Formats: sequence, structure tokens, C-alpha cells
Amino acid sequence: MTSRHAYLPTRLALSDEQRGGNPFDQLACLAPADAIILRHYEMPTRERAELAQALRLASRSIGVRLLIAGDRQLAHHVKADGLHLPRWLLKQGRVWRCGMKPGFMITAAAHNETELLAAGRANVDAALLSPVFPTESHPGTKILGPVRFAALASRCHVPVYALGGATPASMQRLANVENLAGWAAISGTKGTSR
Repeated sequence: MTSRHAYLPTRLALSDEQRGGNPFDQLACLAPADAIILRHYEMPTRERAELAQALRLASRSIGVRLLIAGDRQLAHHVKADGLHLPRWLLKQGRVWRCGMKPGFMITAAAHNETELLAAGRANVDAALLSPVFPTESHPGTKILGPVRFAALASRCHVPVYALGGATPASMQRLANVENLAGWAAISGTKGTSR
């Protein structure tokens, strides 16, 4: 699958410190048309900055874009390609585009129509809508399913990524969804290759 939005990556990998995922292992599964979002929120500030800098160098060497989640200053410090807004930042209602360099990509987490509307008001480039399918990271969580996901994505004013149980096989069920930018995954990048 290639993003219908040429300026956006096709696939996003999200780091997850709690599940023991190594962002460098995730990076090794990505292609130049992809991006990685460094979350690792629980990591001490200095260690997170060091990880972000190392990941910036590694991602740049293979042409993968790096977005930093939840920390605009760190994103600028490491010269990341963008910023990811978790729900708690999206709720601040800011227009995050102000003062950003050209080409700086901003994504936002969304789980419902209200959050998708907030993402549009925040002037982000894309929203990550989840959970679409059953996922290992949130077992038992109520999923959107492909029909609800398609309905929400079609009404959204920004391109939408499918997150939650998104794999190459499950994405076939979303192939005709309007406004679909691509897919995002924590563990779904494992086992895929460039």
C-alpha cells in the first residue's frame, strides 16, 4: 500500500517502552517512504534526548522520517522531521503549526470523532485513529472495526492512519477507505521487510 497523500509516509512505527520494543529494531523494518514516532514517555529526560539523537542519526541514514511524541522542544533540538501529539497535548487546543519549519510533519492520536475534529482544528498533517482491529497492546479494548473506521475517516478533514491490529493483511480490508493515509503499528512492523 502506498499513501494516497504523496507528502505523507505510507507506514508509521510507534516505539513503546512499556512493551519492550526497541526502536532501532523497528527502524530496521522500515523503508524510506516510512516514518517512526519516538514515544518512550516514561524515560528520564536526558536518556530520552540521547535516544532521540541516536535514532535521528540512524533514521536519517536510511531516509526514514523521525517524529518525536509529546515534546516540541526535543523535536527541534534533534532536528526531527516532525512532532506527534498524544491525546493530552491535542486537548490543549493549540494550533501547533505556528513557528514550525517548512515540511515539519505533525500527527495526532485520535480514538473517536471528537478527537479527530480536534486534530483538524490543531492543523495537523494526519491523525492516527485507533484501535481499528484487535491488538496485542490493548486486549479486550472495544475496536472501531473497518466500517466505523471508514465512516470516521471519510468525515475527517485531515488524512487518517489506521492504528491497532494494522498489518498488511488487515489493511486490505481498508483499501477503499477515503482519506486513508496508511497504517501505523507498534508491533506490526515486525517481520516486515524493506
